[in-house]
Amino acid sequence: MRLLPKIATTLAALIALPAIAVAATIGGTYYMPQYDWQDFFAATDGKPFQVILQGTAFPGVAPDTVAAALLPAMQRAKPRPALTFTYARPSPPPRPDYRLVLVFDPASNLNAAPVCAGTDMRFGQNKPGTFYVYSIYCRNDQPLSFTTAWTGAAGPGDPRIEQLFRELFMVLFADRVNRYAQLERRTP
Repeated sequence: MRLLPKIATTLAALIALPAIAVAATIGGTYYMPQYDWQDFFAATDGKPFQVILQGTAFPGVAPDTVAAALLPAMQRAKPRPALTFTYARPSPPPRPDYRLVLVFDPASNLNAAPVCAGTDMRFGQNKPGTFYVYSIYCRNDQPLSFTTAWTGAAGPGDPRIEQLFRELFMVLFADRVNRYAQLERRTP
């Protein structure tokens, strides 16, 4: 009798294993008090949205190859506004200057504010087979939201990277954060 539950548990674990293997992991997320999804929507809807890549996502793969593979994956996984991800710097730079900075394999003590200000960029040790990114949504020199995400990936075209971006963008560009803040301000 005890053997049957053990077999069922083992089979359930084996069936769930592929789903676990492709899932991305999102780290803790921080939102600055100034973060406002409606502001993000207004700044990006129907417009280009600059993405800045820092670090080496896949050692041994040319950075141009990685960038070329990541841009369409990000576009397919884009958040709700009708934005277009681009690596090109708008000319003249918009004010305020909204952008997404993706730091691959960051140093464990790298902070978001210096990254947005362009004053600090440090990297940690690359873990082969792992796509690890520190994502920072910046306005001018200030971070508005930031988090880390990682998944197993064999290369820049791995479909798990697109899934990571889908999950990451839902968290980084959350549409409910400012609503809670507005409710708290209205409460006497």
